[in-house]
This record gives sequence, structure tokens and C-alpha cells, in this order.
Amino acid sequence: MFQRIYQKSDVLNNFDVYPIVIPAGKETQIHLRSLGGRVVFQPDTEYQMTVCALDGGDPDDFPASGDFRDLTARTDAEGAFCFPWTFDSEQEYFIRVFDPANRGKMLAQVSVYCVEGELKKRYPFIGDLHMHTTGSDGNQAPAVVCANYRKYGYDFTVISDHRRYYPSLQAIEAYRDVPIELNIVPGEEVHLPRVHGQVNDAHIVNFGGEYSINALVEDVAVRTDGRDLKVRAIRENDVPDIMTIEEFEEKMTALAAEIQVPEKVDALPAAMCKWAFDEIRKAGGLAIFPHPNWRPNVYHVPEVFVDYLMDNRLFDAFEVLGGENYYEHNGFQTARYYDQCAKGNRMPIVGSTDSHSSNLETNRNGYICSTIIFSPENERKALIRSVKDYYSVAVDTISAEFRLVGEMRLVRYACFLLKNYYPLHDELCYEEGRAMKQYVTGAAAEREEAARTLAAIHGRVKRHREKYFAF
Repeated sequence: MFQRIYQKSDVLNNFDVYPIVIPAGKETQIHLRSLGGRVVFQPDTEYQMTVCALDGGDPDDFPASGDFRDLTARTDAEGAFCFPWTFDSEQEYFIRVFDPANRGKMLAQVSVYCVEGELKKRYPFIGDLHMHTTGSDGNQAPAVVCANYRKYGYDFTVISDHRRYYPSLQAIEAYRDVPIELNIVPGEEVHLPRVHGQVNDAHIVNFGGEYSINALVEDVAVRTDGRDLKVRAIRENDVPDIMTIEEFEEKMTALAAEIQVPEKVDALPAAMCKWAFDEIRKAGGLAIFPHPNWRPNVYHVPEVFVDYLMDNRLFDAFEVLGGENYYEHNGFQTARYYDQCAKGNRMPIVGSTDSHSSNLETNRNGYICSTIIFSPENERKALIRSVKDYYSVAVDTISAEFRLVGEMRLVRYACFLLKNYYPLHDELCYEEGRAMKQYVTGAAAEREEAARTLAAIHGRVKRHREKYFAF
């Protein structure tokens, strides 16, 4: 079973505390019980506790800011606590339980997190906005990729194959008749055809667009999958007509003549990027600019071109973390992001695997990055809106310990969740992902068994979320 083993502390094995995410200024009932480890709380016994706010420091050293508060709580007949507490401000808190026979001996310490404002209405959903399958140059079929990444703990994913939108629709269709909690979002990686021999090789990801951008031109996608709307859109109308190559060349040439670009920035690729980003937005999708520091030869996108795209914010979100493990890739992209923030150019960010194989045993980069989106619900439009509104954090899992990229407030919160929420969440996801894979790859009897399993466990992740978030 895949687990983020570097994140799970022994506390989660020995104690259950819920809710762990609590709104500020609201009295909440806190539940705490032993899970059969060395420390077992005695029934009907009074214990001394201390609630410690991490941000203020130790009151003995910093009395002006330190915030440690004592309380007493009595266990019930089963040795479990339930006590009311009001947390004042957004931060992590320790709850420490002391031995009733020896008040100086701490028996347990568990963590909770208090949130303020709009975060009280948003849940964390983790997933990927850029990955490939046998629909282009990946190694597993679309439905299998989705199942594998559900096993790894993803709440949402997209199939973004090169030049093709239809594989993402195949993945959605594969699970049409069974209940799953993984949100499979339609998408594609956009590669526009040459214009008078010149290519725009800046890759673009269409996450959640309601129609294919690749299929707006009579190129690879149309030749492969056809012209029917059912293979190139989830909309039934309001989809632009397919252009011929000649019509596309004429349109891009005209756009290139209209735009103003700095010296050393090629106008034609710039115009093509702008058109694709704009078209993704028209389709209701998230226009993502991925991996400028990928080095298939020299840097994938020239520095001056990246500066132009960022200075003019032509895209919706920057893939600050992507699918390579050398430092010049994600390291330089992270530095660029913080440089842009320092200049006042705030931008939404995502992290994605850009995976071409979902078998982590053989693909080191198969779980190299991901994104946590803080959203009211795990639904395509809500996820897109939340990223655009800056409620996302990129997760770097290249090394043995995770790193986070994003705004400080969300990074602190995400760090807590990766240690205290996601390990238990991932165990539930693994079971659904295993049944999903059996459903799409098994023999008839195995498929029937998987369908029964998926029906039986459906809703568990939602109930888990509702248990641990006091919203």
C-alpha cells in the first residue's frame, strides 16, 4: 500500500482527536480517545490539560505573546474525552494531557488547527492538474491512471494527454456506472499546429475546459478522434467551429500583427499562446502555463518569453512544480514565483506530476508534485474558481520530506494537514482506488465484485472529511 510514510506521525496510530480543523471564535466540542497504544486513558477520571498556541512562543520566555491555558476534563465510561473549547486565532494548537497521578508527566500531545474567515468554508482537496496516459505518450490507460492515483490519495485528477481531449472523456465514461468519490476532470495538453512553418512549443494545459482547444483546428485531435462533439466537448452547444489549417494560420498571423511584444520575444508564438489561454477561459477551463524550465535540449521556453507571459499574466495559473527532479526545473520555477510575488505580481500556482507512468515502483517521478486546493466542494467549477482566487498550494515530494510552495498562510495550514489529516484520508482512498482498478481491468466476476465494493464504501471519504472539519 502506498503511503506518505514521511508524514504520518506515531500520534495518529495511538490517538484519535476530532475535529482537527476548527473555526476561530466558536465553541467546539473536542473529542479525544486512545487507539490502544501504550497510553490508555482511564474511565471516569479527571485529567489536567494544557492548550498551547504555537505562534506565541513559550509564556515563560515571551509572556507578552505566549498563550498556554489549562483546563480539567473528565473521561467518560469508555475512557474518552469530550470537552468544549474556543480557539481564538488562526494557527496550530497543541493539546497536552498530563498524568493525574503526576501532574508533571505529559501522557499525550495532539494537534488541532484553527482557521479564520473564508477558510471556514473551504475543504482541502489534493490532486493533479497535468498527467498523461496511453492516449498520448503515457504507459497506462486513462481509467487505470485514475485508479492508481486514487490509491495514492488523490481527490481529483485530470487526463491531459498531448493534443487530445477524448482520453479524459474515456476516463470519465469508464466509471459512469459505479459510484466513486474521485473527481475526474476533463482536459488536455494543448499543442497548436505550425503557422507557415513556425511552431509554438510553449506547452499549455487545459484543465476542466468544456471543449477541446486542440480540436478547434483540423489537426491531430480531429484526425484521430473525429469531429463529433461527443469526442471533443462536454457542452452540447456554444462550441466554436473547427478551423482548417489555412484558416488557423490566417487567424494567428493577424493576431501576431496586432500584439505588442518586447525585443527578442517572437510575436507569432506569443499570439498563439494568448489565443489558446483565452480560448480555455471561454471554455470554462483553467489555463495553466507548465514547466518553462524543463530542459529537453536547452530551456523549453526562453527566459524573455516567460517574462512576457508572466508580466502580462496571459495564463490563469503557473505550474510552479512539475515532473522533473533536477533542481533547475522546480527550484528555478519556485524562485521565479517568489520573485514575481516580490514585484507585486501575485499569481495562482499549481503543482503537477506531468506523469507518464502511474506505477510508482518503476517511475520515480510518478508522485513528484501535487496540488492542494482549498475549495467549498470537490467539483470542477469550484476547483477552478478556487485556484483563480489564490486558494492553492503546490506540494513538492521529490525528496524524503515534503516541501510546500505558496502563500504563507496556506502553506502553514497545508503542512498541518499533510501530517495530521491526509495519512488517514489516504487509507480510505487506497481502498477505493484498488476497487476502481479491478473494475476497469478485471474479468466479469471481478468487475461485479469491484462494483459491489465501490457501492459499499461510497461516501466514506466524505464522512471522514465531515468528522475532522468542524464547518
